[in-house]
Amino acid sequence: MVESEFSGKNEKERQTLWIVLGLNLAIAAGFFAAGAIGDSSALIANGLDNTSDSLVYGISLLALSRSSKWKRGAANVSGGLLLIFAVGILIDAWRRYVGGSEPLGTLMIAMSLIAAVVNLACIWLLGRLKEPDVNIRAANTFSLNDFASNGGILIAGGLVWWLGSNWPDLVVGVAVAGIAAWGGIGILRDAHDEHHKAVHNHQPE
Repeated sequence: MVESEFSGKNEKERQTLWIVLGLNLAIAAGFFAAGAIGDSSALIANGLDNTSDSLVYGISLLALSRSSKWKRGAANVSGGLLLIFAVGILIDAWRRYVGGSEPLGTLMIAMSLIAAVVNLACIWLLGRLKEPDVNIRAANTFSLNDFASNGGILIAGGLVWWLGSNWPDLVVGVAVAGIAAWGGIGILRDAHDEHHKAVHNHQPE
């Protein structure tokens, strides 16, 4: 009976992660297209963010039926990817600052609203899972980070449209990098805490 419940829980988590993975791939493609058309650092940053998330959801799917040690390893990879992504966004923002850019505020606003709806759906789906493991918690961190980033794009898009300047777009690009770095550190800490719990309770790896 317990084994059946565990199998059912795993299957529900697997289905949820597949849906969230598909949504993130779709929104990442939308961000890249809009970022290229709109010359926006913030949109490109979120496209990279969602691509990074998608890779992590794939890792989480692989980790579902694995040991606790494997799951913690997958979470460490997830956190590390977010930190790498943050560095990449900072480099892109600096390039646009030095070389100049002309972001389209109206496109930024439209894309941020579409992405917000998608990320809310992801948060709702992940929130329905009971007793989430370290990788599911990491996935939820990503979705919450993305939703916060969408709010930043919305504000930046309004300021770009109003002021006719690129600095709000660059500021949000850097802020997205900061959010990603903070989320990555949080995931790494969570995985570290899980390891200590396992050692303290002498749980099998």
